[in-house]
Amino acid sequence: MGRKIAFVRTDGCRKRRKSMWGNGFGAKKCGWMEDGSGVPRLLGVRSLKCSAFEMLVKQRLNLVKSRFAVVFCGLFVEIGGLSFVKVHAMPRLPVVAVVGATGAVGVEFLACLEQRKFPMKELRLLASARSKGKKVTFKGAALTVEELTEGSFKGVDIALFSAGAGISRKFAPIAVQAGAVVVDNSSAFRMVEDVPLVIPEVNPEAIKLHKGIIANPNCSTIIAITPLWPIHKVNRIVRFIAATYQAASGAGAAAMEELRESTRAYLEGREYKNTVLPHPYAFNLFSHNSKIDPATGYNEEETKMVKETWKIFGDKGMRISATCVRVPVLRAHSEALNVECARPITPAEVRAILAKAPGVRIVDDVEKNYMPMPKDASGQGDILCGRIRTDVSDPSGKSFCMFVAGDQLLKGAALNAVQIAEYLV
Repeated sequence: MGRKIAFVRTDGCRKRRKSMWGNGFGAKKCGWMEDGSGVPRLLGVRSLKCSAFEMLVKQRLNLVKSRFAVVFCGLFVEIGGLSFVKVHAMPRLPVVAVVGATGAVGVEFLACLEQRKFPMKELRLLASARSKGKKVTFKGAALTVEELTEGSFKGVDIALFSAGAGISRKFAPIAVQAGAVVVDNSSAFRMVEDVPLVIPEVNPEAIKLHKGIIANPNCSTIIAITPLWPIHKVNRIVRFIAATYQAASGAGAAAMEELRESTRAYLEGREYKNTVLPHPYAFNLFSHNSKIDPATGYNEEETKMVKETWKIFGDKGMRISATCVRVPVLRAHSEALNVECARPITPAEVRAILAKAPGVRIVDDVEKNYMPMPKDASGQGDILCGRIRTDVSDPSGKSFCMFVAGDQLLKGAALNAVQIAEYLV
């Protein structure tokens, strides 16, 4: 242990108040207050050694045991009904671990960390036993992939996860307990109430409310709502309908390889048995390969888009519907969006808003009929937006249509996670 930590109130309060811990252990006075937005703001930081934490709690409880109780839950502490998070002071050069380092998103994690010159003291590559010992190049040096175990996170400050929900559910709490902040790309924690679900261009303020885990949204959600958010801030979106055209990259490296091999076999007139995806992929498209809820008729991907948007926007009154389809494109998702606002809005207004918005780029050349395409979005951090036009089926003038394309492996996954991590350092 012996690492410095700070205690941050997470429930917010309207009055500045002294720490119940007083000024012992070389502590500074500290307090918390709401800044008007309902988000607690730290007024002072007090550091102490983790090894002293339990002793400190016990001493204070002896003094106020009739009024306070302590519940340990990872790094989360509740004292007398007040919620605190034990937050490790992030070093200037953190130790970073990538879980799922040899997967499609894991490879992009490494590329983003290198290209964005992410500051770090050490990088650890973690994967399954079958990848143990593999060499991966990072900044010109060959790094060895280690097997992911419960002891992998000792000394780690930031852990980027993209190895599936099962791995995240098992190992993310272990990483947090060891002192790391986890940015998780799986679906494991997205809808957990007190886990922030973050797109940095939309709700970066949620990052500071984490209790050790921050969730990356689903790729289709990110690509749809990153360009919708700046519009929503100007003219509230009351309803939108999405039709997605999702690439093989969304199903991982194995699905990308299946598309390559099945296409090659099709063109050569050979039979090919698909093993990764449920239907023949070459020159075909099909309903997204996630489980369909018989009660609603919506598959899991479509339901994710609805519920995640509600959580990120903080607006459960927004009416949303989605149809998600897997298409034979190697990389980058596209989506057709039909959007209804609270007030009339013109295509010119939409373009003006998006022209100033971070993380998006307008590709809308009507004369040349050049619009967003997966081939142009692949390898790009921005989400491409075009086909911006009034929905002529809505006589009120409140609706518009738009087509977007974004790299699922970058902004839809790795880049978004690294952007979150940048807020932590």
